[in-house]
Amino acid sequence: MEPTLEHVPSTLPLPFSAAVRAGSVLYLSGQLGIGVGSSKLVQGGIASETRQALENIEGVLLEAGSSKEKIVRCEVFLSDFADFMAMNEAYKSFFGPGPYPARTAVAVAGMALNAKIEIQATAIL
Repeated sequence: MEPTLEHVPSTLPLPFSAAVRAGSVLYLSGQLGIGVGSSKLVQGGIASETRQALENIEGVLLEAGSSKEKIVRCEVFLSDFADFMAMNEAYKSFFGPGPYPARTAVAVAGMALNAKIEIQATAIL
């Protein structure tokens, strides 16, 4: 039996869903450190952008009936890998003492809005 797909719409006027549910798995689109109800990055550098991106992920998860505790994997895209340690501290602070989701972190060039970070997640319901 093929799973039914359910979409959580994006709050931005862009052609993607914030998340797609396939069975009991939620695939989230990448999130930037954009303030809630805004189209601008939060101020304060990599730590602030990381925290906001993770809070945005948490908001999508809650809307879809899940939570940050049910994240199984994160993909972190950094515009500068020199920000890795500061990102890691903000990431650790958000998730607490662990256990942590599986994670990949890579450096990329040219993110939307000149963001320092984008985080994508996969979670279960």
